[in-house]
Amino acid sequence: MREYLGKEEDFHPQHNGEISESITQNWTEQALECYSIHCDCKKCSLAKGNYSFVCQMPKVIDALINISGKPQLA
Repeated sequence: MREYLGKEEDFHPQHNGEISESITQNWTEQALECYSIHCDCKKCSLAKGNYSFVCQMPKVIDALINISGKPQLA
């Protein structure tokens, strides 16, 4: 449960836990950041935004590596 505007409500993700194929086709800026910090959420720029979702980026990174290979970081 989560608290929203002073009342508790159940949170039900709008997916079945799988990641979208569209975000596993190309290395995005966010995926590159996550890869470069070794999926350490404490260092992530998005983690500072207090979003109400569970990060799926480690799964995205694994899929990207399997599909496209490791990125070329400068």
